[in-house]
Amino acid sequence: MIHTEAELRELLGSPSELVTHKVVHQLDPHCRDFMAKSPFVLLSTSDATGKCDVSPRGDYPGFVQVMDANRLLIPERPGNKRFDSLRNIIANPHIGLIFIIPGLGETLRINGRASITKDERWLQQMAVDGRAPVIGIVVEVEEAYLHCAKAFHRSRLWQADSWHRKEELPSAARILAEHARLAGMSAEQIAGRLEESYSKRLY
Repeated sequence: MIHTEAELRELLGSPSELVTHKVVHQLDPHCRDFMAKSPFVLLSTSDATGKCDVSPRGDYPGFVQVMDANRLLIPERPGNKRFDSLRNIIANPHIGLIFIIPGLGETLRINGRASITKDERWLQQMAVDGRAPVIGIVVEVEEAYLHCAKAFHRSRLWQADSWHRKEELPSAARILAEHARLAGMSAEQIAGRLEESYSKRLY
């Protein structure tokens, strides 16, 4: 097992000068343009004890709003009410984000401190079909930088010929039924509930 950074460096080396200097500390025009084209972001949070969680957020491109050069706002749309990310933010404000643009291998990483707002002046601007989010996640940006596309090249994520056929994909309803094991709750019933949620409760 490897226990120190020195051991890591001896095995894997050090970052290049470009990598070392690519970090910025506010939302410059390049960051803003990237976010404006991104319909999907991953949120990484942890609780007070360090237990980690990663949660996806997706919406129309540019759904994450730039408040100013140092702050952004993520709308909290209806979900499953577990509130994993939100509970973590209350306990520990540190947050990491990865913004993804379909078809692009490079991603935008932002690290900072998060808080939860219910300020209607901002949230009303994020309404969809007349429904504004009740709360949102404010992130104070501490560092932002572009991440290279190697993971996307290796995974061939955007190459349709690498995708599984639809009939080969895992069944979310079957997985949920077998994990939850609720009496009287079949995979077919769960599939119906999922479809209703996706078609009627996105906002």
